[in-house]
Amino acid sequence: MKINKPPMGWNSWNTFAENIDEQLILDSADALIEKGLLDAGYNYVVIDDCWALRERGKDGKIVPDPKKFPNGMRSLADKLHAKGLKFGMYSCSGLMTCAQYPSSLDREWIDAQSFAEWGVDFLKYDYCYRPANRKGEESYRAMGLALANSGRDILFSACSWGADKTHEWIRTTGADMWRSTGDIFDNWNSIKSLIEQQFDRLPFGGKGCFNDMDMLVIGMHGKGHVGLGGCTETEYKTHFAAWCMLQSPLMIGCDLRSADDFTLSLLKNSVLIGIDQDEKCAQTYRLGGDEAPVLVRALENGDVAIGLFNLADGEKHAWLTLNDIGIGVNSGKTLELTDCWTGEKSIVKNGYVGSRLAPHSSIVYRGKIVDAK
Repeated sequence: MKINKPPMGWNSWNTFAENIDEQLILDSADALIEKGLLDAGYNYVVIDDCWALRERGKDGKIVPDPKKFPNGMRSLADKLHAKGLKFGMYSCSGLMTCAQYPSSLDREWIDAQSFAEWGVDFLKYDYCYRPANRKGEESYRAMGLALANSGRDILFSACSWGADKTHEWIRTTGADMWRSTGDIFDNWNSIKSLIEQQFDRLPFGGKGCFNDMDMLVIGMHGKGHVGLGGCTETEYKTHFAAWCMLQSPLMIGCDLRSADDFTLSLLKNSVLIGIDQDEKCAQTYRLGGDEAPVLVRALENGDVAIGLFNLADGEKHAWLTLNDIGIGVNSGKTLELTDCWTGEKSIVKNGYVGSRLAPHSSIVYRGKIVDAK
């Protein structure tokens, strides 16, 4: 499968980890729909680790846990498809999954066939318990080839954490997206670290194999499996803004059944989603300092997305000039900016865009090129 936009959806791991079952998945799917998130573009429902029995069946196939999924995975897939959703599952490239369930090392072809028979649309493929003598690229190429020959169109999400120079070989595997970081946690230090890790990996994402910064923790508020501390509303806004500016897949990780109004308004921000999902898929580039980076991306219709970020614990001045992004002082052009949070419009004067930002805050603009007056 070759995808033209970063995938969007929901994944069970951040909040529920091993505490999953069929009813939870269906209830979460219903919440995704009822709260307007499917209409906003979130269409994958992904079961992460811990869905199987601890041992394979006599036929060598992975067996879904009958207590958690009494009707089997094909039935669950059919129910999700009937709701207009896509069904995602999880496996791993090592001897065991990260939670020590059966994994797909040297079983890629039989497992890919099972996933296809079950109606799976998305496979997250992890990197735990990999033998020292097995190169990561070999494992991911094996699963990529098996999925491509499974008889079903299955999105291949490679979750190798950016380890072992993933960026150098990931496109050889047929993966549609690749994890460029370790796991996210629901606190500011984790979010800041994942943003900073992208700065030397910007050339390696894009159309066909998107750079995955891990799942969103927006709306967790310190609860759930990775809810280690929680974030402020300002920090959640910066989290979402950075993922959209950097064109990461948007996979929600909170409990959708109890998502509050702030969480839903942030996750459904159509202007930011439009930037994340822009069809041009141009590479984001960085201006400014390490703790006050400015991120810029050219958009499909000639617009420009500009994100001003303060990653520091104190106030910072983040800024750029229009000349920095290709609009020279003698071009006769300037930008009409739309604030992605407020919708407020303004015209750039004197070729300068900038702001003094509170700690951990951000401003994102969508800029339209207009004649200078």
